[in-house]
Amino acid sequence: MNATTISTEPGGGSPNATLAKNRLGTWDIVFFVISAAAPLTVVVSGAVTSFRMGGIGAPGAILFAGAVLICFALGFTAMSKSVRNAGAFYAYVSKGLGKPVGLAVSSVTVFAYIALVICFYGFIGFFAQFTFLELFGLDLPWGFYSIAAVIIVAILGYNKIDVGAKVLAVLLTLEVGILLVLAFAALANGGPEQWSFASFDPQNVFFATGAGALFVMGFGAYLGFESTAIYAEEAKRPERTVPRATIIAVAFLALFYAFTFWILTVAFGADGVVELARSDAFETMVIAGTGDLAGAWAAFVMKILIVTSFFACVLSFHNACTRYFFSLGREGLLPRALSRTSPRTGAPAVSSLTLSAISLVAVVIAIALNADPFLGLALWTYATGVQGLVFAQACAAVAVFWYFIKDRRGHSVWRVTIAPAIGAIGLIIGYFLIVTNFEIVTGLEGPINQVLLLPTPILFIGGIVVGLVLKKRKPNYYAGLTESVTVQAAEANE
Repeated sequence: MNATTISTEPGGGSPNATLAKNRLGTWDIVFFVISAAAPLTVVVSGAVTSFRMGGIGAPGAILFAGAVLICFALGFTAMSKSVRNAGAFYAYVSKGLGKPVGLAVSSVTVFAYIALVICFYGFIGFFAQFTFLELFGLDLPWGFYSIAAVIIVAILGYNKIDVGAKVLAVLLTLEVGILLVLAFAALANGGPEQWSFASFDPQNVFFATGAGALFVMGFGAYLGFESTAIYAEEAKRPERTVPRATIIAVAFLALFYAFTFWILTVAFGADGVVELARSDAFETMVIAGTGDLAGAWAAFVMKILIVTSFFACVLSFHNACTRYFFSLGREGLLPRALSRTSPRTGAPAVSSLTLSAISLVAVVIAIALNADPFLGLALWTYATGVQGLVFAQACAAVAVFWYFIKDRRGHSVWRVTIAPAIGAIGLIIGYFLIVTNFEIVTGLEGPINQVLLLPTPILFIGGIVVGLVLKKRKPNYYAGLTESVTVQAAEANE
């Protein structure tokens, strides 16, 4: 049996509740994950914020965060032979810590993904408005660009999954390319100061005054890396494709981020980069530096690619979120209509259109309230999504460790016990740092920060309660949860 079988028992899905099989190869999934991380925007914005708030240790902090996530990914991907479900964290945590906790984590994850999708539409509107005005003299309100992005993503999300992957491959290649132009120009120029590797000195990473800020930005830079598992049902040979894609994506991001963050210390100097990041010119320092070092054309291209980077990011998160909708709809935990797929493309059509509708409503409300696209829409939804997703990652890391602690299922002790334990500890610390430095992420002060943190514990506790109630009142339905997808045994695939 090569196809995925959909159960029609309680916990099963509705007609056409089958995603298209064998659509995605390793590199297709890699492009989804790295695009979700939006490397260009991380370097242009996140790196500068790290230097501004935490000092020279930003490259070392982001490399450490990547190492922690690789440890988590080793165990996480080892479970891919046992769990192949578009619900990812929902299915993984259910296997490791029980279905009530799986429901709880799925609630947090879905809310976080929705918040992140909405926030990126705000960022697109903000950056597209001033980019098109500055470069082309086109003066349109930010809402025009945000709504246009919603429509384009809706079309791509409704289409075949590999179509979206090809779009992301092109956009991601351009992002990486312009950052490499900056890197080569900085190395050729030599910079205003002697090259320094103080950025990787533990004293400047773990014991700096702003260490908390460094790791807030560090873990936030890898958002969406776990989405490799979401595409397991659509992947070619998922038992191999998903682990490869995850490790390649996280390793690439860790090395590329650390390198490009360090390149900024070359371009501006080890002292100069921190000084400039703390000046009033911090928002445009990377673009201006690119123009000075590589020429005006490079700065021009970078301004455009910032907009397309956010577009690639929102498309990746849209695809990931719709697959959570699909999985939970198939289980009957969300309306079953969400599990309906397009007979032509195999895409989760109803889920995709539903998320696009939610996004459009959010953008229209922001426009009606005359909200600022950056401060009034994007920033607080981003902060809420970041902390929720890192919380879900930490829970998943604990679940992986617990799943393998009694039976390693043929894997090495390093891959499924030691590495996941390191990942879990690192992510728990990362979540603590995000919560205790939340004002850095939101840019807000006062009780509003506590309000924005509340959805995570409320949804988590609520999910556990729902799970326990289902277990008691609907035992047959409860028993079928996470079991609606029956996949050929791994050894038969090999």
